Amino acid sequence: MYIICITIVITAIATVHETSFIEWMLHKYVMHRPILGFRYPFEAHAQLHHQSFKSDMTYHLINEKVQDKWTIPMAWWNGPVLIFIASLPSLLVWIVLPSWEIRLWVYATNVVFIALYYGAYEYIHWCMHLPKKRLMEKWSVFIWLDQHHRLHHERMGRNFNVVYPFADWVMGTLLRAKH
Repeated sequence: MYIICITIVITAIATVHETSFIEWMLHKYVMHRPILGFRYPFEAHAQLHHQSFKSDMTYHLINEKVQDKWTIPMAWWNGPVLIFIASLPSLLVWIVLPSWEIRLWVYATNVVFIALYYGAYEYIHWCMHLPKKRLMEKWSVFIWLDQHHRLHHERMGRNFNVVYPFADWVMGTLLRAKH
């Protein structure tokens, strides 16, 4: 049981960091430019979302008749697709793991934490662009992430992470707010 608990903790920590890089790569290389003729993410994000929500007063949804609030989240089917894609690297870990039980715990933990990360992405992003004085919106971490994301709307080549800007920091795309 001790080994399984340690496996779950290590997998959870590794998954959050791995998912930060996956979010960063998808945001930078798929959502901000067409890739191999695949234009949907680019059009939905860079062209539609960034045209509706800029870094000025239009960063927040002001008028639903002018700005469509449904351009804030990704399409419903993106979640399962992204969770599946993000879970593929953990299958490579199976090669070195000693037992099927450990393999299953690693994969299950990986999928659960990727799904939680994706859910956090959608909810935090929704709250950023459609603030409603929620308790979470008063938290210093949320305020910092919101400023981080607003800078992305000002300079689209920076601050690709919404949930956990670890990859922005490692990859040199972290732009900090000037106070």
